Amino acid sequence: METNHVHCGRLVDHIQLVVQDIKASQNFYTAVMAILDIPIVSTDNGYFLADELVVSSVDSPTALGELTGRHHLAFQAKDRATVDAFYSAALAHGGRDNGAPGVRAYHPGYYAAFVLDPDGNNIEAVYQGEGRRSAPSVVIEF
Repeated sequence: METNHVHCGRLVDHIQLVVQDIKASQNFYTAVMAILDIPIVSTDNGYFLADELVVSSVDSPTALGELTGRHHLAFQAKDRATVDAFYSAALAHGGRDNGAPGVRAYHPGYYAAFVLDPDGNNIEAVYQGEGRRSAPSVVIEF
């Protein structure tokens, strides 16, 4: 089997989702990010952060009054149990089923769950099998 090498932290600076109901979204994302060990940082400016993900209200200064539309975001999970827990937490906090946890045919070992967030974005948690990280995360200091 060919070895896959995935480089993270090189392509995306941030992704912004502009949502209709910031409180519903914060409830949803706080629950699913807790399962994935990603902290949520709240602000007083109409948005919150989860690493490179920015979720803002439609009336925040950065949104310019426009919703972003439907997106697909896939978050890394450390194991299959985390995918399962993500799915349960998402459904318990305003998410809707879009594909229960299970093996997908994308490549061997791809185990994922899909939910729709309160704005209809397709949110996935995926465990792609055993792998070794060169570092737990990328730290950038300005």
